[in-house]
Amino acid sequence: MASLKTVLYLGVCLSVWIITTADKNFVPAAEEVHWISLDFKTTLFWTTKASKYTYTVKYFRSYYADILTEPATMDHDYDLDEFPHTYSPHFNPYRETNISAVKFTVEVVDESRVIVNITDPLTSIHERGKQLSIRDILKSDLKYKISYYKSGSTGKRDIMSDSSTAVVSGLDAGQSYCFMVAAFIPSRPQTTQNGAWSTQRCTNGHIMQELSLGAWVGVVFILLIVLIIIITVTVLCCRCCRRRNKTLHTSQSSAPV
Repeated sequence: MASLKTVLYLGVCLSVWIITTADKNFVPAAEEVHWISLDFKTTLFWTTKASKYTYTVKYFRSYYADILTEPATMDHDYDLDEFPHTYSPHFNPYRETNISAVKFTVEVVDESRVIVNITDPLTSIHERGKQLSIRDILKSDLKYKISYYKSGSTGKRDIMSDSSTAVVSGLDAGQSYCFMVAAFIPSRPQTTQNGAWSTQRCTNGHIMQELSLGAWVGVVFILLIVLIIIITVTVLCCRCCRRRNKTLHTSQSSAPV
């Protein structure tokens, strides 16, 4: 009987040890680790199938992250080296952060020139109480690509500006033009050189030059009607004045002396 108890006790202990060891061996590692960065605000993402574990993230320049999976409640017997580590790809914010769409205005100078004023997007980085823009960080590395086309045309033109203000010249007088702007960092790899394109802004051309043939006929017809009305009113007024003058002259001529 004593030997049977001993065997059962050893069996229970062995089962507990196997279960504990198996639990340690099958701790789920973080998967699909990747970075997402916009205007230098960077977030690290990963996926996991379990919820009873905590994750410790260590990150290093230039940057890469080390994600350690560990149980929510730790025993002293656990050795951290037994738990899985997952490493992220290397990430360099200066060369890889995405740049959001910029805001800009278009100011008409004359019939052939406009000024494009661009607002530099703000980043999540603060320095001495000031929120830095992408211009503050990228400095002379930052350029802007301006794409524009004549309203109704499919041909686009691109110009590059070193600053946040650009003069676009050579426009056709009286025509409407549409503009889009995107940040451009030439020192980066080609895949991350371009920022997101802005929404489109268009100028107003002279309405008379953009009218269709039917609209032109309508305008001419209205002008003729107005001209006829003016002539008719003028003729009627002249006749009334003549009649009044004739009546006044007749009455004065027949008055007794």
